[in-house]
Amino acid sequence: MRENNPDEIDLGQLFKLIGDAFNKLFVRIGIIFKNIFHFFILCLNFLRLHVVKFTIAILIGCSIGGYLDYISQPIFRSSMIIEPNFNSAQQLYNNIEFYNQLAQQNDYVTLAEALNINEKEAFNIKRISIESFSDQTQRIKQFSSFISELDSISQKQVDYNDFLQNFNNINARFHKIKIEATSPEIAKKCQKAIVTSIENNEYFTLQKKINDRNIALKDSIILMQQTEIKELQQFYKELKILEAQKPQGSTSINLAESQHNKMSEIELLEQARTLKDEKIELNNEKANTKQTINIISEFPNKGVLTNDFFNKKLVILPIMFSTALLLILMLNLLNTYLKNYDRTRIVKAKLT
Repeated sequence: MRENNPDEIDLGQLFKLIGDAFNKLFVRIGIIFKNIFHFFILCLNFLRLHVVKFTIAILIGCSIGGYLDYISQPIFRSSMIIEPNFNSAQQLYNNIEFYNQLAQQNDYVTLAEALNINEKEAFNIKRISIESFSDQTQRIKQFSSFISELDSISQKQVDYNDFLQNFNNINARFHKIKIEATSPEIAKKCQKAIVTSIENNEYFTLQKKINDRNIALKDSIILMQQTEIKELQQFYKELKILEAQKPQGSTSINLAESQHNKMSEIELLEQARTLKDEKIELNNEKANTKQTINIISEFPNKGVLTNDFFNKKLVILPIMFSTALLLILMLNLLNTYLKNYDRTRIVKAKLT
């Protein structure tokens, strides 16, 4: 009589357990697909029962929305791209939000005073907004500039993902201001008031004066250093001429031994190149900070007619009416289910 091998018994049990696990998995997957199919059939049946109601709701929404679009005034949109300096972006966002609130509240008197226009022109403004205007390249440059200002220990604790998590609209370099109005020319008239509201601020005016003084000081220092380097270079040239004119056998001057504290000609050339780069960078800074608000792209003389499909009432109202009808029908189904649920519980209680 053959004895069973314990290893064979263990393997058989293992394969049986694996088979049972797969069977249970497939059964559960089948149940899930059955439930999904059942839910899909219930949705189709629900639509079949109420298709006439949804059709009527959509037709009513399209009719009302089309009529409202027909009688409504056209909306023109204008955009301006700016670059705030001296951390003035926060104040700019506050001002734009204030203008938009006045437009939404129909306070055209205050809005006209704030934007230096008349009330009739202010009445045309429907919305004023601002958003950041930056791409991946600009964010990488800002991250590099941010990292360069930190010490070595802080640089190890901050990475690009941390920078992006704390990045918001205020941190962006460029920003886009948009004005939506029923008049295509109104945005251009508001441009000067929006910019001067920041430029006339006492804090930013002081920051600009200090920045101009610092730039002038750096410029004078660089100019003085460039003059000194030119004088040293001229001195080396004259010294070489003198050495070349001396007769043979006379004593020559050895700069490497007698004047160790002076720069060599190569070092002077390197220093001159560094000062030139600093001068170029300073000129760029001077140009970028000439104004508190740099206007990269002005408002156009005439705005563009908006034609956003999903913002039309012809699209919005049918969706709203259909959604409202769906909620009403769902609440009706829920109410019916709750009534049947109470009746079922009462019947079970009586039977028990």
